Amino acid sequence: MNNTAFKFWEKYPSLRSDLGEVHELMKDTIKVRDKDTEEILLDMIDSGGKLLRPAFLLLCGKFGKYSKKKLAPLAAVIELLHMSTLVHDDIIDDAPLRRGKQTVQASKGKTNAVLLGDFLFARCFMLLSEKTSMKFMRLVAKVISQICLGEMEQFSSKYQQNVSPRKYLKRISAKTAALFSLSCYIGAIESKCNPKLIANLSKVGFNTGMAFQIIDDILDYSGSVDLVGKAVGHDLEQGIFTIPLIYALKTDKNKELTHLLSKSSYSKEDVSAIIQLTREAGGIKRAQTLAEKYTKKAFHYIDMLPEKEEKNIMRELVEKLLIRKY
Repeated sequence: MNNTAFKFWEKYPSLRSDLGEVHELMKDTIKVRDKDTEEILLDMIDSGGKLLRPAFLLLCGKFGKYSKKKLAPLAAVIELLHMSTLVHDDIIDDAPLRRGKQTVQASKGKTNAVLLGDFLFARCFMLLSEKTSMKFMRLVAKVISQICLGEMEQFSSKYQQNVSPRKYLKRISAKTAALFSLSCYIGAIESKCNPKLIANLSKVGFNTGMAFQIIDDILDYSGSVDLVGKAVGHDLEQGIFTIPLIYALKTDKNKELTHLLSKSSYSKEDVSAIIQLTREAGGIKRAQTLAEKYTKKAFHYIDMLPEKEEKNIMRELVEKLLIRKY
């Protein structure tokens, strides 16, 4: 694991150890003869995030009959799937940075990035076909379809000022929350948890994913490169209007925002002005309230979990992810 992931899980040695095995399994899964390609993929894995979705899968598995042998490959699939969507996401957004480093499309070009993203998708299904049933293959395919549809909806609504909060929430439920929810569901059902527990764990994942994405979108207006790991205002520059701006537009009586957003492209000065107007209109504050709503829902479903060590770890994990500066 990279240093960021290692430090994040330092308090939970057993989970950290299991995630270390997931990390090594990911490396084994992407091995290819072409060493240049393999080096790019290994660098992506080693410089990746905190392995949040695999951690949720493993943690939910510990509420039932936990089998690391069964769950580790599925956790690897979830993270490789997440990585592949990020590679394609960066191409669509023309993003130069991801987690503070150059994206694949920025360093190797869009053609290489498309092919690498497709390769990761293929390896996910190869590993899945070896480790699980057709039922779960279909389930994972369904979630991938949801993620793609969420991305397509986002792309088709670029620069549109009439995006409603409801449409935005539908978009992020597909783009982000679905994969968090799937991670929890797979961990719980593969460990033979009872139906009610499976449902509650899935809802923890869904609401955590919703709040996580809303906070990420807020940080595009109020964060920094060091904090966010990517250029602040990048989504805005690309014409992607997220919840702080969507809320601000609803109170734009003087049409200052409307006028600025009507341009075909935005300069750095335009982006700064839009962010300032969004803040003054209360868009960031309202978005924070929305994130808190989903955070409370996540904690509500955590409170309903059986009293065991994993429940406390789940609560602490969600606090780390959602109770943060923005």
